[in-house]
Amino acid sequence: MNWITFFIDKAVPVVMAILTLIIGSSLIKVFNRLLTRQVKKSKMDESLKPFLLSVFSVVMKILLIIVVIGILGIPTASFVAVLGAGSLAIGLAFQGALSNLAGGVLLLTMRPFKVGDYIEGSGYSGTVKAIQILYTELITPDNKMIYIPNGTLSNAGIVNYSVHDTRRVDFTFGVGYETDTQHVLNVLEGILNNHELVMSDPEPFIRLSAHGDSAVEYVARVWVKSEDYWTVYFDVLQEVKKSFDQEGISISYP
Repeated sequence: MNWITFFIDKAVPVVMAILTLIIGSSLIKVFNRLLTRQVKKSKMDESLKPFLLSVFSVVMKILLIIVVIGILGIPTASFVAVLGAGSLAIGLAFQGALSNLAGGVLLLTMRPFKVGDYIEGSGYSGTVKAIQILYTELITPDNKMIYIPNGTLSNAGIVNYSVHDTRRVDFTFGVGYETDTQHVLNVLEGILNNHELVMSDPEPFIRLSAHGDSAVEYVARVWVKSEDYWTVYFDVLQEVKKSFDQEGISISYP
């Protein structure tokens, strides 16, 4: 009888643990499917969806293992302590990767920029090609690919040039002191008002801005559509040089 009692005492927890493992695994799969459907319907960033699903699955499986170990009579406190120590060791070993992971979650959640935006951050600038969990991919205007760790990018200042539909283009021109001020203002006004990509509202701002050591400085500010920024910038620079030469306006230099 003692052997039978001993066998029952040992067999029952094992059977219960096996049943719990089977049933728990099935329930986790069901919950995963339900969560996957809800996540796919949500407006969450596509790069963040598989990450959240994986985290949920791993956490549920760890909890299931702890429950099974408790049924078998193994002290769960010791197991949790070992698990915590292991997690700490792994965290210290991969703190850089974990920092990038946290940064990726932050960027995908807060959405300071999206794919296709032109941004500047961590000393780099370019068009966002992809936002991965660990790093962000930028393409520079000369077609270079830059990979920025998300931990670094999320902790640095980010300039997003694509948030608004319009941008302001600023110019500064140095002209000789002998040139008539009103003449310069009229020439600049004509150049800016005649450019088809320069917006009339707000209207261009043109003023004499400073008396330099070797030149009188004029500032010009115009508003354009974001996609027309560089076209207007280079067009105006070229037209100003051409018009100044035709009008006899000298561009001073030290």
